[in-house]
Amino acid sequence: MLSICLIHPEIPQNTGNIARTCAVTGAHLDLVRPLGFDISEKSVRHAGLDYWDKVSITVYDSVEDFLSSHKDDELWFFSRKGRIPYTGIHFDGNRNTCLIFGKESTGLEEDLLRAYPDRVLRIPMKNGARCLNLSNSAAIAAYEYYRQLGFPGLDSCGSADWEDL
Repeated sequence: MLSICLIHPEIPQNTGNIARTCAVTGAHLDLVRPLGFDISEKSVRHAGLDYWDKVSITVYDSVEDFLSSHKDDELWFFSRKGRIPYTGIHFDGNRNTCLIFGKESTGLEEDLLRAYPDRVLRIPMKNGARCLNLSNSAAIAAYEYYRQLGFPGLDSCGSADWEDL
């Protein structure tokens, strides 16, 4: 199973977009506090997130809590500082896999990257560019995971009746 983990996310729209990616792919969403916004039922309803109930979400109080809960999982950390392209690894479909992203303003903490140096991935981009949007990065990574495994459980052939278009 795939999980997308956001450590200290700051922008609610990014988390909402990532939650939608989780909803349409069946991925689990892990959020690590502090969060830069409120995810109470009232706030989610007010924001019009009509898919929120279709997402499996776990909220952790700290990075340590998250890591101890996922110590047997395949962990991959995404950072502009990574040296391994995200397409340069093979996801293990037999293990739970966590794709981990840091907060929008600063990314993942240096100590965390140093603790897992062979697990830090990069999405290639133009030299000198700051970074991709967090929700775009999470979607790219999630769909690479599913592509490598043959899109299990996802409808990969459209259902449109072309004569009706």
